[in-house]
Amino acid sequence: MTTETRDIRLVVLDMAGTTVADGGLVERAFAAAADELGVEPGSAEHAEHLSYVRATMGESKISVFRHLFGAEDRAQRANTAFEKAYGELVEDGLIAAVPGARETIGELADSGRTVVLTTGFARVTQDAVLAALGWQDLVPLTLCPADAGGRGRPYPDMVLEAFLRTKAAEDVTQVAVVGDTSYDVLSGVRAGAGLVAGVRTGAHGDDAFRAAGATHVLDSVAALPALLAGDR
Repeated sequence: MTTETRDIRLVVLDMAGTTVADGGLVERAFAAAADELGVEPGSAEHAEHLSYVRATMGESKISVFRHLFGAEDRAQRANTAFEKAYGELVEDGLIAAVPGARETIGELADSGRTVVLTTGFARVTQDAVLAALGWQDLVPLTLCPADAGGRGRPYPDMVLEAFLRTKAAEDVTQVAVVGDTSYDVLSGVRAGAGLVAGVRTGAHGDDAFRAAGATHVLDSVAALPALLAGDR
């Protein structure tokens, strides 16, 4: 077992793209937000905004809209439209667990580790996703940006909030952070996590993970138990 995988006690997992497969619902919900702000579908502005949304997957959504639309009232309007559209898509059953994700969370818990699920969505959307999957009681703690002072990724706040609330680890080096975006990775690196892994089931790829400081890149979260057991 390597120094990076030894004695991991707290595992902080991202949701959409990492443990939850949403089939591109973020982009579909963004269309509703853009429409609310009068951005014409097919326009250069719409394409530019969508490109930014793709590049910043994993970041707090309100932060993304503040960048795109400037004034706080416009950003809040866009965010409200986005969250409403995403929630409706979730309720329509258009999400599923990433293959092996639920089993992975169970294995991690059975090994004595504490698992926390985090997201860049608002609490209402996170709860809708958890309910749709039947995951309300799957882990002892779930966090959204508002639970950690309002700053989402790439800030380390949610990781550190998980560390402080669970008291599962004595040192941040006993924390593992896993996500599908460079923002997930960067939040883990900034928090001082001992293991920071990017997974290939979502928005970003190996180059982005390595550039952000990932210690590992995995095909999916399902490979995590073996990594922590020192089998790979």
